[in-house]
Amino acid sequence: MSTVTCTYDDGAAVLTLCNPAKLNALTTDMLHQLEAHLTDLDCNSDVRAVIVTGEGPRAFCCGADIAEWGPLAPAEFARNWVRDGHRVFDRLARLSKPTIGALNGHAFGGGLELAACCDIRVMAPRATLALPEAKVGIVPGWSGTQRVARLLPEAVVKEMALFGRRISAERAFALGFAAEVVEDPMIWAQDIVATLTDISPRANEIAKAMIHGAVGEDRAAAIEMLGSAAAAASADRDEGVQAFIEKRSPKFNGQ
Repeated sequence: MSTVTCTYDDGAAVLTLCNPAKLNALTTDMLHQLEAHLTDLDCNSDVRAVIVTGEGPRAFCCGADIAEWGPLAPAEFARNWVRDGHRVFDRLARLSKPTIGALNGHAFGGGLELAACCDIRVMAPRATLALPEAKVGIVPGWSGTQRVARLLPEAVVKEMALFGRRISAERAFALGFAAEVVEDPMIWAQDIVATLTDISPRANEIAKAMIHGAVGEDRAAAIEMLGSAAAAASADRDEGVQAFIEKRSPKFNGQ
């Protein structure tokens, strides 16, 4: 049965795509499970970081399961499949905690789009990247032409999307998409999570929001979150709330 499991390892939550018979292709159920896990993890203060990986040595994720989306009518495909995937992937990209994509194998189509949602990525030497949607008559639908295009040069994205070319792990590293190329991405990911014990979780959350505001990842929400946090920490906020409770006019002092 295709699933997304969530396990815990010394401060890290590990989300594993478990559909190895289909190279961890994403199904509707897996999208829903992934979304549920991410919602829970965002509120779990014991989790310092989230690692996303795939089961087995061959693939991180080869994309969306064609058996799921292939039979859909065009309107249903666009309205439900594409939009649902976007919502779930945005949830990962905008998670308040640091995220690491441990690419144990190939990341094609939706798999590449999923990896792009992570803050950093580490790849096994055998792993490759691709946007092969045109070979089955469609186009990238989960931000392959948007988020991926912010992380890789335009010409490289076109090379994959228009010409069906694969990008090696070494080239992905040279282009800055992968932080490292190592034999065991999970060990590397777990080691870097271990360094977070000396880093403030709140500072991490704020820094991530600031960077997202700069690069255009949910910029409006990032700006308002940072502004709201500053306002909520003020004496004026405390006075305003207390005045409301006491049914009197507030006496603000700008502090």
